[in-house]
Amino acid sequence: MLGGIRLARPEGMTLVPDRNVLFGLGLGAWNGADVASAPDTVRLVGQADRDGLDLFTVADHPYFGQKLDAYALVSFLLGQTRGISAAVTVTNLPSRPAPVLARTVTSLSALSGGRIVLGIGAGAIWDMIVKLGVPRLSPGGAVGAMEEAITLIRALSGGPDPVTFDGEFYHVTDLEPSEVAAPPIWTGSVGPKSLAVTGRTADGWVPPMASDWLSPLYRESRPRIDEAAAAAGRDPAGIVDVYNFGGRITPEPLAATRGEDGRWIGGSVQQWIDELTGAVLEHRAGGFIFRNTDQDTSATEALARWAQEIVPAVREATAK
Repeated sequence: MLGGIRLARPEGMTLVPDRNVLFGLGLGAWNGADVASAPDTVRLVGQADRDGLDLFTVADHPYFGQKLDAYALVSFLLGQTRGISAAVTVTNLPSRPAPVLARTVTSLSALSGGRIVLGIGAGAIWDMIVKLGVPRLSPGGAVGAMEEAITLIRALSGGPDPVTFDGEFYHVTDLEPSEVAAPPIWTGSVGPKSLAVTGRTADGWVPPMASDWLSPLYRESRPRIDEAAAAAGRDPAGIVDVYNFGGRITPEPLAATRGEDGRWIGGSVQQWIDELTGAVLEHRAGGFIFRNTDQDTSATEALARWAQEIVPAVREATAK
């Protein structure tokens, strides 16, 4: 399920209304997947695909030379797999202009049978972004550019009429759209203006800084999304929350599954099942992207426990 919709598996993916919960795998740390570990990354996504996970995600920081380019990685891995979908969380928009990004994601959708989500952000580390030769934008300007980009990407997807767009940041004239529909669009918004853009335009939200449904950031931010969605005539419930959910999967239960700051630490398989089931049933969580934080457990072993033990049990407990 992506952005409140399910992608049929494993071939010929079609979009049908659904509210099933998404379960995925996050690749690498916050700053993306390493060049040095590329073979391991390929093997891990193959394992996630065979185990029936819905999605893998990777960060986009093209100014770090030791990191794999996010869209090159996504393209390669979609070609290596059959059922799993992909999302860049989130695309560094200042380095990937919207008209070209529209071509990228609609092409990936056509090539993969719809197995792509567009995660998009305004750009966060501007001291690094400008090293790419990209002009620096003010915080408000970056958010405005993101909203224009989402509008333009949708206009350039699904055709048939040529698109002319004259915004503050983007200008296209009589540009032919793709025949392929735009994929679901998620943001990683933080800040009132950016959250309002999510409410007006997006299909999903990935709360930043690994925040979950119990965090102050979530409690303060989600109402801003809902208010903006309602003001735009949209159903706020149609914007799903997808959590980057790091933690340890331990052999035995932990006395406390959250730290003093309230952040999830992890626990036994059953503790994970109980926590995620409650998140879905009590807080309408739309998805979870697992990231292993246990340095004593291999990525392969942690993924196996996540995909083979935790995910099926939560799916069963939350099935409609």
